[in-house]
Amino acid sequence: MKNQKMYEADDKMIVLIRDNYDLLQILSCFGINLGFGDKTVREVCEQQNVDAYTFLAVVNFVINNYKEFDDAGRLSVSTLIQYLKASHQYYLGFELPFLRRELLEALDENDNLGRFIMRLYDEYSRSIQNHMKYEEKTVFPYVEKLLHGESTEGSFDIDTYSDHHGQTDKKLGELKSIIIKYLPSDVQHNNRLMAALYDLYNCENFLSQHAKVEDEIFVPAIRHLEKKTKNSDVSSQISKMINKNPESSETLSSREKDVIVGVVQGMTNKEIADHLFISTNTVITHRRNIAKKLQIHSPAGLTIYAIVNKLVDISSVKL
Repeated sequence: MKNQKMYEADDKMIVLIRDNYDLLQILSCFGINLGFGDKTVREVCEQQNVDAYTFLAVVNFVINNYKEFDDAGRLSVSTLIQYLKASHQYYLGFELPFLRRELLEALDENDNLGRFIMRLYDEYSRSIQNHMKYEEKTVFPYVEKLLHGESTEGSFDIDTYSDHHGQTDKKLGELKSIIIKYLPSDVQHNNRLMAALYDLYNCENFLSQHAKVEDEIFVPAIRHLEKKTKNSDVSSQISKMINKNPESSETLSSREKDVIVGVVQGMTNKEIADHLFISTNTVITHRRNIAKKLQIHSPAGLTIYAIVNKLVDISSVKL
């Protein structure tokens, strides 16, 4: 019997399992081993290196469809990746092969209808494998790059994944319907079919929960991570621009510094040339060299550089 309630970190882990035995599957996917005695959720998670907040977000969502967790930023993306990868391993390595064996034992292999049912199951199995392999080859590496602060320029974002993350269990529904409505069998095969059908329903429920966790917990967590990473990149670029680089100041000649001052003051190339008694082409050459040395091309960027390196006083700059 299931007991639907909101679970907290100070609840005993054994209580969660007694109330909702199907959480055993979730424990397995989080990498939580049995034998935790009367420890609380917090204690078990700390002992087994699982983020308790993320674990409870998944548990309460699966049991009660509760998704108003406090803060997506508190979700541990690495814990979610671990959970989703383990779910894939369980499904691809155990559940799909197990169900196939059950169906083979329950069906008459000499019956055309039985062969057709197995073909439907194999098509379903391939669609699930392709879906999960796509996530493992594309989505998870992208997220891991975000976690490690590596460049993801040119990669898709999580919304691209979310927009194309549809249900993949239509073939399973068709398979169950055919077995229930149209498959005649004797008593012996009927018992096996009933058992296989029961496991198919459990399988469908597991897959549905897995997809919902991805949509309602994983995707928001990655959106938050993307936003955080983007803000960090912008801050880093600004920091590189405004932080004084002692070497860069020394590499500029006095004439190049004069040209920067002219640019900051809003002069055209010709006005700078006239002011410094040099040719316009020489000014252009100086500006090209400045951009190459400083990796700053815009007047705004040169203004920041000039202020930080005390080439001009900020009070004299029209912002």
